[in-house]
Amino acid sequence: MVNRVTAKLLLVLGASMFPCITHAVPLVRTIGGSDPASIQTTVDQFRADLGDLNPNVAGSFAGGRREINWDGVPDAFAAPNNLLPDFFNVNSPRGVVFTTPGTGFQVSANGGVAAIEFGTINANYPTLFTPFSPQRLFTSLDSNIVDVLFFEPGSTTPGSTNGFGAVFTDVDLASTTGIEYFDASNNLLFSDFVEPGTVGNESLSFLGVSFTEGPVLSRVRITNGNSPLGAGVDEGADTDLVVMDDFIYGEPIAVRPVSEPWTLLLVGLGLLAMGIPKRPRTL
Repeated sequence: MVNRVTAKLLLVLGASMFPCITHAVPLVRTIGGSDPASIQTTVDQFRADLGDLNPNVAGSFAGGRREINWDGVPDAFAAPNNLLPDFFNVNSPRGVVFTTPGTGFQVSANGGVAAIEFGTINANYPTLFTPFSPQRLFTSLDSNIVDVLFFEPGSTTPGSTNGFGAVFTDVDLASTTGIEYFDASNNLLFSDFVEPGTVGNESLSFLGVSFTEGPVLSRVRITNGNSPLGAGVDEGADTDLVVMDDFIYGEPIAVRPVSEPWTLLLVGLGLLAMGIPKRPRTL
């Protein structure tokens, strides 16, 4: 079992006319295990990093976290039906919207093992996957990539958060599954691969990253294995199929414009050019 916590200092160039350097310090919690109990402590540590769990309502709280475990998704939005990309910002407001280069998203069906482990897509998949929090799982369709965009919950206002983590099942290869973290200007803040599980099939892994500066994160890109799921797609020595369970992330808040030092300087010069007198100097 691998369990590591690292902090790394990255310099991120902000996108503005007069760019400034932003320091992003990620706290990384990651582990690969064999079953829910083997990764539970690391998942709970990441939850503690973000704060208390907030209710699934519109609007932003001052702190804390939100979670998605897929289990409350109505059957009408689960397999064989697709999940709406904005379900967790509109139907159940939690401040995230999904995109993918593929054709959509699917939450596994309720019912027997075959249904909840994507046996509806391929009869062999229940031997590969297992849930962390019973009983549903999540995947993109016709692509192994999922982008998670943050919004002020229940609104179309872009948002940012201080961290994001996800549980994965059946990560077999060390350098295929990973998460990339981006700021509001689409600068890459950090990226890391997910630790492989410690058993051949039905393993569980977790990767969560939080940022000490606060809500600097506006989007994450998740790459699941090296192939999308499919009726004729089976796992092999070079094919790593991976799906997801719980998403855990800091409270999304609305992105507000930030005054750059150069902007403040230009405003001051403009006021001087308009003839606004200086305040008399006092000793």
